[in-house]
Amino acid sequence: MPAHAHESDTTTDPLARERAHLTASRAALRAMREDAQALDIRDVTANWVNAAVLQAQIDERIKSLADLAHTPLFFGRLDYLHEVGAEQAEGAEGEQFYIGRRHVHDADGDPMVIDWRAPVSQPFYRASRKDPQDVGQRRRFGYTGGELTAYEDEHLTDPAEAEQTSKLLQAEIERPRVGPMRDIVATIQPEQDEIVRSELGGTVCVQGGPGTGKTAVGLHRVAYLLYAHRERLARTGTLVIGPNRSFLQYIEQVLPALGELAVKQATVDDLVTAGVEVRGTDAADAAVVKGDARMAEVLRRAIRSHVTLPAEPVVVVRGSRRWRVPAYELEEMVTELLARDMRYGAAHDALPQRIAHSVLVRMEEAGEAPDDRVQNAVARNPAVKAAVKAIWPAVDPAKLVLRLLSDAEFLAAHAEGLLSEDEQKTILWTKPARSVKSAKWSAADAVLIDEANDLVARTHSLGHVVLDEAQDLSPMQYRAVGRRCTTGSATVLGDLAQGTTPWSTESWAQALHHLGKSDAVVEELTAGFRVPREVIAYASRLLPVISPGLAAVESVRESPGSLEVRAVADPAELDAAVLAACEASLAQEGSIGLIAADARIPALAQTLTAAGHAYLSPGEETTAESRLTLVPASLAKGLEYDYVVLDEPAAVVDGEPDERTGLRRLYVALTRAVSGLTVVHAAALPDELTSSGPSGV
Repeated sequence: MPAHAHESDTTTDPLARERAHLTASRAALRAMREDAQALDIRDVTANWVNAAVLQAQIDERIKSLADLAHTPLFFGRLDYLHEVGAEQAEGAEGEQFYIGRRHVHDADGDPMVIDWRAPVSQPFYRASRKDPQDVGQRRRFGYTGGELTAYEDEHLTDPAEAEQTSKLLQAEIERPRVGPMRDIVATIQPEQDEIVRSELGGTVCVQGGPGTGKTAVGLHRVAYLLYAHRERLARTGTLVIGPNRSFLQYIEQVLPALGELAVKQATVDDLVTAGVEVRGTDAADAAVVKGDARMAEVLRRAIRSHVTLPAEPVVVVRGSRRWRVPAYELEEMVTELLARDMRYGAAHDALPQRIAHSVLVRMEEAGEAPDDRVQNAVARNPAVKAAVKAIWPAVDPAKLVLRLLSDAEFLAAHAEGLLSEDEQKTILWTKPARSVKSAKWSAADAVLIDEANDLVARTHSLGHVVLDEAQDLSPMQYRAVGRRCTTGSATVLGDLAQGTTPWSTESWAQALHHLGKSDAVVEELTAGFRVPREVIAYASRLLPVISPGLAAVESVRESPGSLEVRAVADPAELDAAVLAACEASLAQEGSIGLIAADARIPALAQTLTAAGHAYLSPGEETTAESRLTLVPASLAKGLEYDYVVLDEPAAVVDGEPDERTGLRRLYVALTRAVSGLTVVHAAALPDELTSSGPSGV
């Protein structure tokens, strides 16, 4: 039987019938899990290695079959006009299918819930009255916790029924949340779904303002690709890269709700540890230069400078014979290897084999019949090894970067024509470190070492990488990410208006060039589903200054009264006013974020504690008992809260090295609210907020 209510459900109440199907589906999922738990690998294999692998696979399957109690098992139903073939619907033939987060089948193997990623599920996201895609009726379900409480039907082929926004969809988007990022699989829009289901081979860059669903698209895309190309990506690997640890904690529970468990997550800093401990920080001007793409050429020159053209022949003694490879022939080998622009380590390994081959040619000319074993033995000959060490010595990437940042003459020799004298002085350490271990490496230094590592030995490439908040990366960081997907593809997500690092990118064309994906398709999302219209219009007043020419987000959500700006006459009363705004927000349902300039956090923490309010740090999971998070503005990016209280916008702007970066940081802070934003200020607001912006507000 296809994925529809069992025929034994004779009740005439549609909601009761759907609840019965939910109950039966949950029971079927439990049975699937119990079947997996009952598997005895001793019946399958006696080999302990195979047994360990099989047991790991079984454990993973058991984990994937867990019923997430507060996550809807299915969120929609499609009634097709004609029967759909089994190849489209995970083995089911029929006209009616329940769409959910994972595949569920009954004891006979007939699907009761179809995975949202299956081809038959696609019209749930894309079908419309203009293009019904053979769907007569689309049904959406409403849930409270894990309980099915409502449904809503769209008759896509009924000319009498007007096009309208789904109230259940709107309610799901606006639903107050306690816990991590909400279950988003039911809210994907048609333009987002097109990106989600685009082919694995191509790289996609998504430019989207606050609340347009960039992160949702990225997570759905990796989940979809794992479904559609599971065997290939199981071999090559996938990775989600986020801006900071707080952000990764925030999204880490989303993928299981999309049907995936085994997706690795990391920050860029995690990727480029390069065997050194990051204990130092750079001034902004030094970090900008170190992050500049010109540093890649400086490093390339510095590494290749270790190659010395030979001046002496190599003489290999084997038994009573001496075999001589003249210097000019060695020079030809070295010149050819340099011209091929091989990785330094690969050429270092190739050179002794080239020398050995030349010796073998001479041996054959003398009437001997050497084989590969002889060539390998010659390559290991002390004379050959000594020559290679002199001509093409091994290079330690960390030591190389240490020398570049410590030795002014060495840096000048390899940065000539690339970096100005002032730029060279900017990145030179005032107090050079004695060793790699004692150096206080910065995050930007680690990226340089990672680049040098790749110049010596190729970095392993993954099948697909999702890069979120990509606008904040430096060119060298883009190169570091690009190395991880040279033979794979990427999904790049970001918003140019939210670039808050001194090195943030000004255009996606530049970013994609540094990533090595210049042929990527750039998609722009401008429809907002998270931030209320009044709030996004207020924040968009900053756009002409922070990102000229970028389209403002058009929110689909009408939420009158979602924005309140409170001026405090006496600065001494600011903390009390912020506390009052937080308490008013706590009277509402859902999560609350108090966002403030980093320098204001200690004072506000003291105020909250004195008033008896416990608070969380960004990334910590909210609960019914603890719903207020105190958020430094520097960590607000990518997070969302039902209600936001924003403390002193001027302080947020002043906390950055320049006004434009400060206004971008403010734009981020202003756009974290899902239901309501309260701005509390004693200092004057930035001029851009007090005049009508692009949205005419």
